[in-house]
Amino acid sequence: MTEGLELSQLWAQFRADATSSYRLYSRDFRARPRRTVQRHGLWHNIQDFAWAILEKLTPARRVLLLLAVLLLLFGSGPGYSYQDKNGSVTVGTFPSLQFWGGAILFVLLMLEVADRVTMKRDLEIARDIQRWLLPATAPQVPGLAIAFATRAANTVAGDYYDVFARPEPGSREPHFLLAIADVAGKSIPAALLMATFQASLRTLAGAASSLTDLVAGMNRYACTNSQGGLRFTTAFLADFNPSDKSLAYINAGHNAPILRHQNGTIERLTSGGLPLGIQSEQRYDSGSVSLQPGDWVIVFTDGVVEALNLREEEYGEARLFEVLNTSAEVMPDELLRRIMASVDAFVGATPQHDDITCMLVKVV
Repeated sequence: MTEGLELSQLWAQFRADATSSYRLYSRDFRARPRRTVQRHGLWHNIQDFAWAILEKLTPARRVLLLLAVLLLLFGSGPGYSYQDKNGSVTVGTFPSLQFWGGAILFVLLMLEVADRVTMKRDLEIARDIQRWLLPATAPQVPGLAIAFATRAANTVAGDYYDVFARPEPGSREPHFLLAIADVAGKSIPAALLMATFQASLRTLAGAASSLTDLVAGMNRYACTNSQGGLRFTTAFLADFNPSDKSLAYINAGHNAPILRHQNGTIERLTSGGLPLGIQSEQRYDSGSVSLQPGDWVIVFTDGVVEALNLREEEYGEARLFEVLNTSAEVMPDELLRRIMASVDAFVGATPQHDDITCMLVKVV
């Protein structure tokens, strides 16, 4: 039954599930129109919270739930007595309506479990497809050592990362495109848009074009799928030239990546413009830096620095800088492991609320 888990592990799992469920229902509860001051109170808050739960069910299952609750509260069964021929009296009760209320709740639970299993199977297939879209290991890039990792808040994620060779206008040697993106939202909607982002990036990057033309094309395509700017995408795209170790980049509303020089000085890569999918005619400025051996480029999504602990404190960039500064001599794989371990130690048992993606690049 417990799959070998200790009692403390079971309790931690229950607490995480309960916290996640409470956040789901309380989000809808808080979004409901607030009542007048005269009607504020515990009873009305319970009503609103109950409606937030009922709205997650189909109409037929709402009726079943309400019927089960009524039977459990008011369904005590009638009693009876029986006297046999010897004068013995037997007293008992008929099966109470509360029993049928419990049976209805059990049936409702089975229906919800069936839906969950079906959805979980579909999500696992979607997760496998998404993993196929993302590189499992970093490619060999001359002059760079690269490591990356992603951790979805749900089964599927809206974060994207990639590193691949692309043709460069006027050059016989290929350049390498480094990309990381974060679609607004989470789970299935964000995952679907992430897949379209990956397909469009791979298609447009296959033609020899400048980085600014590539990002402009990505933005126009994103605007056709952004629902009027509601489903925008923050992205950081960089073009690495192995011959001179230069890095041209565009930051489209993404968390500013960290460039840590070998001497310890910090530079933030901020040149760019709005997130993709907001304004179709947005112009993007390109930045350029020259990399030297020992330099680090740290690219991450907001799920890293905004990870919350039980006190709802954010992990923050200061802790990320601390890990980076104390581990600058290691290779990207080891630094990535230390960053993830630092985030895990900070958040503890708090459920992950956003996708976490990090790409580490070290010049060698």
